[in-house]
Amino acid sequence: MNDSADWSEQFSSDLHYGYLNVEVAAPLHHVPGLVLNGDGTTVEHTLLEELRRCERFIFSVAFISPGAIAQLKQHLIDFDGHGTVITSDYLAFNSPHAFAELLALKTQLGFDVRIHHSQAFHPKGYVFESGPSLTAVIGSSNLTSAALSSNHEWNLKVSAARGSHLAQQFEELVGREVSSSTPLTAEWIAEYASRYVPPPPRAAVRTPLGVGAERIQPNAMQQDALLALSLARAEGAERAIIISATGTGKTILSALDVRAAAPGRLLFIVHREQILDRTIASYQHVLGGSDSDYGKLTGRYKQADRRYVFATIQTLSQPQVLDGIDPDAFDYVIVDEAHRAGGPTYRRVLDTLKPRFLLGMTATPERTDAFNVFELFDYNVPYEIRLHDALEAEMLSPFHYYGVADVAFDDGTVLTAEAELNRLINPERIEHLIAKLDLYGQAGTQPCGLIFCSRKEEAQALSAALNARSLRGRALRTVALTSDDSIEHREQRVAELERGELDYLLTVDIFNEGVDIPSVNQVVMLRQTQSAIVFVQQLGRGLRLATGKDYLVVIDFIGNYANNYLIPIALFGDQTLNKESLREKLNEAVDGGSLPGLSSVSFDELSRDRVLRSITENRLDSMSNLKLAMTAMRDRVGRVPTLGDFHRFKSVDPVLLATREEHYPELARRLLRVETTLSPRASRYLALLSHEVLAAKRLHELVLLELLLDREVVTRSELTAGIATRGMLGSDTQVESAIDTLALRRYPQADQKRYVDGIAEVAGSRVRLTQEFLTEWADSPALVAATHDLVTTGFALIAERYAPDEPFTAGMQYSRRDAARILGWSRSTASTIYGYKVDEDLGVCAAFSTLHKAHDVDARTAYEDELLDPQTMRWFSKNNRTLESKDVRALTSGATTLHVFVQRDGAEGADHYYLGKAAVSEAIDTSMPDDSGKRLPVVRMHIRLERPLSEGLFDYLA
Repeated sequence: MNDSADWSEQFSSDLHYGYLNVEVAAPLHHVPGLVLNGDGTTVEHTLLEELRRCERFIFSVAFISPGAIAQLKQHLIDFDGHGTVITSDYLAFNSPHAFAELLALKTQLGFDVRIHHSQAFHPKGYVFESGPSLTAVIGSSNLTSAALSSNHEWNLKVSAARGSHLAQQFEELVGREVSSSTPLTAEWIAEYASRYVPPPPRAAVRTPLGVGAERIQPNAMQQDALLALSLARAEGAERAIIISATGTGKTILSALDVRAAAPGRLLFIVHREQILDRTIASYQHVLGGSDSDYGKLTGRYKQADRRYVFATIQTLSQPQVLDGIDPDAFDYVIVDEAHRAGGPTYRRVLDTLKPRFLLGMTATPERTDAFNVFELFDYNVPYEIRLHDALEAEMLSPFHYYGVADVAFDDGTVLTAEAELNRLINPERIEHLIAKLDLYGQAGTQPCGLIFCSRKEEAQALSAALNARSLRGRALRTVALTSDDSIEHREQRVAELERGELDYLLTVDIFNEGVDIPSVNQVVMLRQTQSAIVFVQQLGRGLRLATGKDYLVVIDFIGNYANNYLIPIALFGDQTLNKESLREKLNEAVDGGSLPGLSSVSFDELSRDRVLRSITENRLDSMSNLKLAMTAMRDRVGRVPTLGDFHRFKSVDPVLLATREEHYPELARRLLRVETTLSPRASRYLALLSHEVLAAKRLHELVLLELLLDREVVTRSELTAGIATRGMLGSDTQVESAIDTLALRRYPQADQKRYVDGIAEVAGSRVRLTQEFLTEWADSPALVAATHDLVTTGFALIAERYAPDEPFTAGMQYSRRDAARILGWSRSTASTIYGYKVDEDLGVCAAFSTLHKAHDVDARTAYEDELLDPQTMRWFSKNNRTLESKDVRALTSGATTLHVFVQRDGAEGADHYYLGKAAVSEAIDTSMPDDSGKRLPVVRMHIRLERPLSEGLFDYLA
């Protein structure tokens, strides 16, 4: 069949599926459908999907926002076809800033950007042309961030063959749009800006402070926090700590709680005098009262007798000051930046004062020193507002993160963590930096940026070099600030940045915390990420809301650094140390919509590859990483943490913790020095449950275990009913497979030697716990506690990760051993799956493929398997096979369900991504050489996946 006929057949199937019968098998490339925001998809996702497939696009859109362009920018940079954008000045919705961004698309990327002359230009249409077809998305969505991601929108996606009536209509319409418009120019923007009057805001400026109201009212998240604090006090709590992301209004939240608690006197302790005046102003706004109610306790002011006292820790901790304060003088004491409270000055103050209630506030309770801030506040955390929660609640400025490859020098070398200073300030790197600032920075807004460097000398030298250059035709104005500069000098330079007299401040770490510059609209990272905590702190410098600030741009220059895996950990808040989870989130970033709210994350191809390679090559679950995480969790909960604690707080993957050693109690013994009371036999039982039940990637084993622990004896019919109750498939094969696990049946000899005994045995139609297990269960509270923790956590984890109504979940990773168990084969079968295994009795086949094979692989197995597109794979049979071979006929006849598992390369170990079910669409006899050059017969097939892969996963694997 030729390509044209093949395409027509696929297109016809899509139309049949879309308009006539949803049961028809179809490739789903051109299926008509609604394009909405919600239920796991967005308008942005659909537009990006079409953008990747097309050769030409035309956007004819009335309203365009700068944030939407920023959201799509990396994808537009990556697009190598012809693009046209048509808009207008209708209703003066589009700001001069938006038109400046559009002009940058024209000058930098070569797109045709045009202004329509209609007085009532109001379309919302996106047209994509690719080969024989044309696809359009039309409806309600303008090109704005909210329309792309969160608004309630109605759009329809339709496709047509070129030469069809519908395609001709679109082509004629586009032609009329182009002929009725003129190219966008800088002169037109200047004229428009001179007459532009911003439309009145439809709502008050978003701010976590609620400023502007007669009486400040808490936002929704603050209401929840205030209720939690009130309940804590009602239950007798005397101390508590609130965790609240930078920029979410911790100060106002504390003032609102003071207003609710109505203490007689208040003491507010800060680390830096520079924020005292702003803090007092916020409190006056919330509490009211006269100026005489408020006092300072600093080097210059000694107003400790006021009702509301705001003190620096440096002054308050002085013996002559602290000794003069009655320990009971203040009913309510607040410690700002409470993660600092482990120092001797803080401890002296807090050991002296005896308030009725002590509140700590911090954005970063996690510490690398030995201080446990949670212990100081009695492990009482009534409320927590982390970065992603705050973004979703629109308490922070949206941000658009661009991961871009750092400079590649003319000699072919790249930057590493050990780069010498002369490499960091090389003219090639400086030109590369300016080019990326121009490409990714806001085109219509003066930069107000922070550039974080790796060392002081780099910051100073780069500042001097930048000041000798220009950006967008204007001389750059930058200053380097380091810890050597006085506080007064730093404040002066910060003020100049806020007034627009400087473009960038270059620094190393003095702005990591404790400095508020709300107007910052760019954060540039010119150093490797060495800590996820520091990354979030530096990102947070630009997340405060400010009038006239639409969004923050983050440009991260990614070199060839071993620590690049920390970037997704920080960006996505993923603490699981699970490589699969990090890759999944990076793939979602490629697809669009990887962050809550109106923020976005994107990488250029090289920087993404560097991050993925870092994830693959690093041992994320190293003992040092696990010890840090387990110690932090112990500090958080005030005891030895359980697997459930890690799941509840979205920390390290509990499966990883339970399987890193024999079982989790053994890991806790090694890393937390916690002795276990498990007997050797109980330890083996728990090892079996950890490695074979918790890690089963389905619920069947857990259901059986739960029933057995409850009843001791279970019939097969009861197990089948229990599985069905949880909405899962429960075939006889799957039931027997689950029984095999707990009874240790059909296991390889090595596993039988490792575990010695199963916990269950089969007696006719019944399954029962062994007497040996029951004896251990009765005698070992440690086994009981660990097993209940494992079961509860396992049910929660597997329900989150895996589809209940399918044996495998697309996009998740499985080993040959996993596949053998889930398909009902013996565990020993896993070692005999050479490429694929056909089971004609069960009517299934599991096929495993490594796409990028090592150079030294045996020629007889060096199959050239390849993903051709997100739904089609070229796949080879085993050698010495023809179309008449029994296993090949089982596949080509359609009588066998084919499950496809793929890994990018051997570096991923035993795990393969499950791509889904597939069917053979084409098969031909061919041959391949062995190591001696002899030709071996094989069958080359094209297999078609039931559902297309996400673009992110396809890009990663292909």
